[in-house]
Amino acid sequence: MAMFRLLAALAILLIAGCSGAGGSWTKPGADDAETAQAYQDCQALTATATQTDAQIDQDISATRASDLQHASILREQAQQKTNDSRDRAVTILGSCMQAKGFIQSSK
Repeated sequence: MAMFRLLAALAILLIAGCSGAGGSWTKPGADDAETAQAYQDCQALTATATQTDAQIDQDISATRASDLQHASILREQAQQKTNDSRDRAVTILGSCMQAKGFIQSSK
């Protein structure tokens, strides 16, 4: 379960990276290299910000792993935490890019 949570967090960042680096962020006067660097910086910030949450969730999951009676509840909670983490990562990434002067296009 702990490994699943870590892999889910990495997948979220990878998906965000694939969708965002492909030109969906623009800034007047910024070339591709500047955009890519800003996006990479924001991805690193996002990973750092969400890593603590993932580690806390991992610790909680490890302590509750033997609670087989509530397995379906734990799966639902894990799915909700994954969704919350994804949403938080997207928000942090977007806020970072906007703070750097970029605007997300609707491509």
